[in-house]
Amino acid sequence: MATNPTKLRSLYRSLLRELPPRPILAAPRSSLHKSLHDSFARQHQQAATDARPELTVAQAEQFAQYLKAQRTYVTLVERYNPGMGMDEEERVRLTARRVGMDLPVEYGNGEGEK
Repeated sequence: MATNPTKLRSLYRSLLRELPPRPILAAPRSSLHKSLHDSFARQHQQAATDARPELTVAQAEQFAQYLKAQRTYVTLVERYNPGMGMDEEERVRLTARRVGMDLPVEYGNGEGEK
């Protein structure tokens, strides 16, 4: 059973969507992108002669689903844990402000000195 070239193209594009975007389109593509491109080009050439490509296509589909789930997971973690990137001192200060308190100015930290 041969793999449909339209399905391969769709799968290739879905994998590319999950890769991190390039900051400038003129920048060279990553080695991962090149390896994906080469793999799908070989897949397209061997589709008519091999019975094994169906397994490879199924693995690529699972990999695309995994990458999409990971991207969703990272988005949710960032959304529901906004203080993850803060240092401990900033997190304590914001927690105190949330309950209506201001932390005292510590001696020697440069904020209260003139």
